[in-house]
Amino acid sequence: MATEVREQQLAGEAAHQQTIERYREYVATSFVAAVEPIAVAKAEASTVWDQDGREYLDCFAGIAVVNAGHRNPKVIAAAKAQMDEVVHAGTYIYHVPVVGQLAERLAEMTPGRLQKSFFGNSGAEGIETALRLAKAYTGKREIITLTHSFHGRSAGTLSITGNKARKTHGGPYLSGVAFAPAPYVYRNPFGTDDPEEVAERCAQMVEWAIDYQSSGDVAAFIAEPVMGEGGILVPPATYLPRVKEILDRHGILFIADEVQSGFGRTGKMFAIEHFGVEPDIMVLAKGIADGFPLSATIAPPEIADSLRPGEHLSTFGGNAVCCAASLANIDVMEEDRLPEEAARKGEWVMARLREMAERFPLIGDVRGLGLMIGVELVRDRATKEPANTEAAAVRRLAREAGVLIGVGGQAGNVVRIQPPLVITDAQLDHALGVLETALGQVSQ
Repeated sequence: MATEVREQQLAGEAAHQQTIERYREYVATSFVAAVEPIAVAKAEASTVWDQDGREYLDCFAGIAVVNAGHRNPKVIAAAKAQMDEVVHAGTYIYHVPVVGQLAERLAEMTPGRLQKSFFGNSGAEGIETALRLAKAYTGKREIITLTHSFHGRSAGTLSITGNKARKTHGGPYLSGVAFAPAPYVYRNPFGTDDPEEVAERCAQMVEWAIDYQSSGDVAAFIAEPVMGEGGILVPPATYLPRVKEILDRHGILFIADEVQSGFGRTGKMFAIEHFGVEPDIMVLAKGIADGFPLSATIAPPEIADSLRPGEHLSTFGGNAVCCAASLANIDVMEEDRLPEEAARKGEWVMARLREMAERFPLIGDVRGLGLMIGVELVRDRATKEPANTEAAAVRRLAREAGVLIGVGGQAGNVVRIQPPLVITDAQLDHALGVLETALGQVSQ
């Protein structure tokens, strides 16, 4: 028996190494700092297994995608059932029942008058659609966006992205885009640590961008209610309501980019619900179908219907299998109260992290909503020098201890904790213990 187990182990190790070598030879990965040395063979709930049999606790959820857990049984069953009926028929040339069902469901659960959805395959495609809708509806052409933002990797979405690290070697970008400072309380250009002052002054800078950086032809302002790639930036509560007042006064639409923050991630179904603001257009992706590629751009009928024949389409958008998975995913979210679970778990996790911050000067700031949490590392709390190599080391040490986390932020110094919302309290406790040990080692 021992010999058989050892042979299986050796076979797994060989397969693992072969996968890594195939990536090295045939998969383009030069655009990431380093691919984690893990060859994922299986995943379930909050756990993934390597080909060599090693088990990992996933606290990054495929970049905040599998909110209902890896291979959620109800989601997988719905996708399999749909495969027996229709996989692809062309969502925008035929009526596909499951697509209409999902569109109706999204209209019922999203804020305000949002009603009609365009389905695509990715967050970037959804954002591109939102920009086109805003321009078509208003007849205007310019966009106001934020520094530190990230909206996708197409030419259009990079043009409105305020994260320099994501834009390198991609220019020149589209014109007609103005940037206002993100409501980044920990690092703001005003020299204050008062959240209310940051909120008011950042809102004023949105109006300043309208008045002094545009030609008066602004169609929309776009923002992530909680900024993900920028370092898990949570705006002060008054910021978005104040910005919406300014936008309404100027007749400018508000596009909420909920690609990363949506579907329970922040403790509510959609992050915008924390701020009491109704977007004119909202973009959904990532957690929408628990790992199946899908996006939705939803707007009121008068905005959604502003594109004319021939102006837009998506061949694979609204794939029937992905839509079936999304419907089941929403059922799981509501039945298992995953947004509420994320809120409860997130409060506990951030309390633990803030306690760690009292002992580790390496931690400059802890912030987040629900299970969308960032821990910003600095070499000196007075200067706030970003500790990017230290963040990478923490990530590596956590992985070596069997816990997967992310790293982000403009300077790559923010540890990101964004697990599946189904993660158990015991698993979170274990992950925090591993993170604490890693922080201690790096601090030394």
